[in-house]
Amino acid sequence: MPFAVTVDLVMLTVRADALCVLLIRRAIPPHEGAYALPGGFVRDDEDLTDAAIRELSEETGVHHPAAHLEQLATYGAPGRDPRARVVTVAYLALLPEAPTPTAGSDAAEAVWLPVAEVPPLAFDHERILRDGVERARAKLEYSPLAAAFCPPEFTIAELRQVYEAVWSARLDPRNFHRKATSTPGFVVPTGRSTTGDRGRPAQLFKRGPATALYPPLLRAG
Repeated sequence: MPFAVTVDLVMLTVRADALCVLLIRRAIPPHEGAYALPGGFVRDDEDLTDAAIRELSEETGVHHPAAHLEQLATYGAPGRDPRARVVTVAYLALLPEAPTPTAGSDAAEAVWLPVAEVPPLAFDHERILRDGVERARAKLEYSPLAAAFCPPEFTIAELRQVYEAVWSARLDPRNFHRKATSTPGFVVPTGRSTTGDRGRPAQLFKRGPATALYPPLLRAG
């Protein structure tokens, strides 16, 4: 039985201390008017990753290169798309900043929304979003990917705010600072500090060479 292949993107960033996802509001059937993850059909001559990047640009106007992009999972349950038998390959993208999206193609609107405030989504995108958020939360325990949400140079407080936003939990500042700076290869001092009129200057760090965190920074509970 012939089937179509699509790509969908779970794009996450941290805005105003909240984990946010990029959503589009569909301008065409099916699920016209409903919110959904950015995505679309893969062309015959197109690589999956190239399709994901193209669809992101066409539907949202976001051209910002993802700090981190990886395949999340494949979803192919019968009936997940009323148009035909459709298998989708979902991608997870983590961005250090939130560029302003512009709706285009078959999207009526493109917006960043806090994950905690996401309305019902089209197709099976609620499941895909849950899987993407859980992947991001888990990877922050064992990998240095929290830095993918940060600018090239950041303070430990900014890094902690990423963990708090993604994990939806408050962390002890001193304990986190000790763990982050003592984990081999996680962060590296730049030799520079923040400047400003309020508070003491804070030391600036950059992402270190580690590809895995040992010991991991585990979530409580």
